[in-house]
Amino acid sequence: MALKCGIVGLPNVGKSTLFNCLSNAKAQAANFPFCTIEPNVGTITVPDERMTDIAELITPERIVPTTIEIVDIAGLVKGASKGEGLGNKFLANIRETDAIIHVLRCFDDPNVVHVDGSVNPLRDKEIIDIELQLKDLEAVDARIAKVQRAAKAGDSTAKKQFDYLERLKAALEQGKSARTELPENEEQIVLLRELQLLTAKPVLYLCNVDEGSVVNGNAYVEQVREGVKDENAEVLVIGAAIEADIASLDTYEERQMFLQDIGLEEPGVSKLIKAAYRLLNLKTYFTAGVKEVRAWTIYEGYTAPQAAGVIHTDFEKGFIRAEVIKLADFLSFKSEAAVKEAGKMSVEGKEYVVQDGDIMHFRFNV
Repeated sequence: MALKCGIVGLPNVGKSTLFNCLSNAKAQAANFPFCTIEPNVGTITVPDERMTDIAELITPERIVPTTIEIVDIAGLVKGASKGEGLGNKFLANIRETDAIIHVLRCFDDPNVVHVDGSVNPLRDKEIIDIELQLKDLEAVDARIAKVQRAAKAGDSTAKKQFDYLERLKAALEQGKSARTELPENEEQIVLLRELQLLTAKPVLYLCNVDEGSVVNGNAYVEQVREGVKDENAEVLVIGAAIEADIASLDTYEERQMFLQDIGLEEPGVSKLIKAAYRLLNLKTYFTAGVKEVRAWTIYEGYTAPQAAGVIHTDFEKGFIRAEVIKLADFLSFKSEAAVKEAGKMSVEGKEYVVQDGDIMHFRFNV
């Protein structure tokens, strides 16, 4: 399952610096607006300590973690919804992502210019929110024009669509995002998916702070937390420059010593990736053998056949059953054979909902 998160924000808030230390790809990081013109794309390995625990017992030939695709999108300015700056390109790039990581500048540095001349993360957030909402309003108005006549003529399906579209329009006109008007049934879910609204995407606010604020935050961070408290959105604090320093170190031991020195237990990028998983209701299951230990990403609520389909569509089509071992049991009994002998391996059918951390083996016939 390919997951794509877009890093967005005003110019010069630290997006490209963050991208550089998130992925192996290198975006240009410079002290001027529109440094990023084309979206840079990088692949991030998702940190999961459970894979290491499993591999220590199996000693496989290889370990294959799951990944996330990260897109560094060009900085946006006022008027983007009307094509100002790189607006059209920016908004098109966002539309292709599954979730938005919204970077807000929460540090003072006279050597790093701000596109609006001063540091104000809530103002910056509002600029981007308004541009996305205006673009969404165009899409909603266009769809209303398409279904309105049929709705007035008594078409029941069109009437239901019209009512939901009016709700979305009202929210957007009030300066709210489409994600605040959650769909209530399958028809609305389908309609929202078709509209591909920018403000319907889940968002994670990332406060980019100076080194002295990475542990406890600062006044800017508190402003952001207060400003988004009604959005049901997560706020993370990261020092992008610090993360770049950590990523540049050669060994794990060096990175751990650096983290200890600044009072952190793990790199901020690890927290970010885990938060992105939570944002999209993603879970991980494992396949484990002497050839490889591999992590697979699924959505919460996936059944065993759906989870099998992530490996290959034939697995889902020809699904017979799944042999499931709970991670705790595997770590406790130390091997698959010992788990089976203890009667701890279950055989599950098509209705089984896969749990986070399950170790699975699928039986199928095509």
